Amino acid sequence: MATERISINNEIRARELRVIGAQGENLGVITLEEALRAAKQAGLDLIEISPAANPPVAKIMDYGKFEYERSKKEKAAKAKAKVSETKEIQIKVGTGDNDMMLKAKKAAEWLAEGHRVRAELFLKGRYKGMDEKFLSERLEKFLIRIPYAYKLAEPIAKSPKGFAAVVERDLAAQQKREKETKPNHENK
Repeated sequence: MATERISINNEIRARELRVIGAQGENLGVITLEEALRAAKQAGLDLIEISPAANPPVAKIMDYGKFEYERSKKEKAAKAKAKVSETKEIQIKVGTGDNDMMLKAKKAAEWLAEGHRVRAELFLKGRYKGMDEKFLSERLEKFLIRIPYAYKLAEPIAKSPKGFAAVVERDLAAQQKREKETKPNHENK
């Protein structure tokens, strides 16, 4: 995350500033010289916190403390940003039912975490000459086995390695599915 350069003390170019004191009090709109004098008397720095405002806003405080608080806010914002990536699952024409179920469960885990899943039917050799309808149905059979509600982000289509589809989670359908599958304890 790129941070903009903050002007402090003599780097500030505005002639007048709206200044906030060391205890958070509003010192009003004063000249740069008066603001620098007030900061020097307090033994702190004059930091331009809002250069785009009219007049720019500056605060009297310790620059090290200001940088620490700013980095903490940036880290918190970065932690909240959800990183979603596309995970890949590859099956082949000869993949057995049990292996398909294991891969479908893995795809469901990834969908639950918020990732997209690219399911690919990998074709090599003589399998490339097989009927395209059969091959796309084979991939569709795998997608049906995923035990998590999803929607197609990219429908089944021919890809360089065979056939592929991309699915992403469908939260509304998943919540509806969970309500239907919960055992009803009230009727007992």
